Amino acid sequence: MKQNPIKVASLSIQHVLAMYAGAILVPLIIGSSLHMTGKQLTYLVSMDILTSGIATILQVWQNRFTGIGLPIILGCTFTAVGPIIEIGSQYGLSAIYGSIIMSGLIVILIANFFGKLIKFFPPVVMGSVVTIIGMTLIPVAMNNVAGGVGSPDFGANSNLALAFGTLIFIIALYRIFKGFIRSIAILLGLIAGTAAAYFMGKVNFSAVSDASWFHMVKPMYLATPSFHLVPILIMTVVAIVSLIESTGVYFALSDITGRKLTEKDLVKGYRAEGFASILGGLFNSFPYTSYSQNVGLVQLSGGKEKNVIYTVGGMLVFLGFVPKIAALTQIIPTSVLGGAMLAMFGMVVAAGIKILSKVDFSSQENLLIIACSVGMGLGVTTVPNLFSHMPATVKILSNSGIVAGSLTAILLNLIFNVLKSTKKNQSLSQTNNQTVA
Repeated sequence: MKQNPIKVASLSIQHVLAMYAGAILVPLIIGSSLHMTGKQLTYLVSMDILTSGIATILQVWQNRFTGIGLPIILGCTFTAVGPIIEIGSQYGLSAIYGSIIMSGLIVILIANFFGKLIKFFPPVVMGSVVTIIGMTLIPVAMNNVAGGVGSPDFGANSNLALAFGTLIFIIALYRIFKGFIRSIAILLGLIAGTAAAYFMGKVNFSAVSDASWFHMVKPMYLATPSFHLVPILIMTVVAIVSLIESTGVYFALSDITGRKLTEKDLVKGYRAEGFASILGGLFNSFPYTSYSQNVGLVQLSGGKEKNVIYTVGGMLVFLGFVPKIAALTQIIPTSVLGGAMLAMFGMVVAAGIKILSKVDFSSQENLLIIACSVGMGLGVTTVPNLFSHMPATVKILSNSGIVAGSLTAILLNLIFNVLKSTKKNQSLSQTNNQTVA
């Protein structure tokens, strides 16, 4: 049945708006944290938007090898922000892109038997990991609330007013509105905060005037990928967390669209995300995963057709070729970003706690797993020189709070839950055999 092009366009624009705040915040936060120049930041925002579009098309286009074919929008998850900043700070930009490429390749390789790996990443592990990642991001947000590290007006009342004013505005939108307005509350908060900053004389349009209207895509423009063990390990953990989150999105959209998913569909969905991450690494952007905020919009608008998502992908690709639009994001003052980041990063912590709510807290073993992994993750983050006298092979795995916390959670879950369950099953099997005999 032929669809109304005006309806398709309007639904597509809503989807773009719903994901746009997340799409621009990720490169802005990472780029500013890694002290990129204005030109580099403009490129990073452009490439993130463009590769989000390509990744979205790749996921909705079903073929023999990839594509789940559901109305899914792909973008960079906030779960990846902290790890990427950590990798960039310690190993440089090249290591970021090498680790993203390798994590994408690993996702493709494990896609067929990912279900069998789930027992190593139950809610007690995933909840702990996501909580650790969220908590390590909060200091980044608070520094931006004050105006950004090294800024001459760090902690000025004007910065605090803009940051908390933006946050209060976002909260008010969530409280007053529902549906589409709520889904774009972060974007509206950034716009309102920037407007207030303009009247305070804190908005600089030089990046917009300097940016061109069109540019060509240049693979490896910012850095040529390099490959290091620890960054690859960090991004692989992030990729596995993202796959688990994406599985939930797949089934939510399966229910909304009335389409029953097969194991083959899931595998093709995982592969599409793996290829999207490889593409992100090659074009110096980010790893890509399913955006959950757009699921509610599908439910709300009833726009389940593939044509809508293809149009979204096309719009994002077009926007990625226009640096002038990407440069507009640079007029957002750091303190306004900080206010929005508090809400977004707090949501990462909240997502971790939500996952942990599925854990059996009557089990002392689970409590110990959470306590030790979160404690280790935050401990190594706050005291980075803790293992400075250890052998190099141990030190490279313990320099990262995310890796230390994640490995602690995985190891303790293996000891307390996986091996315990295996021994219990073996014992039951032996008992049954003896009874039969």
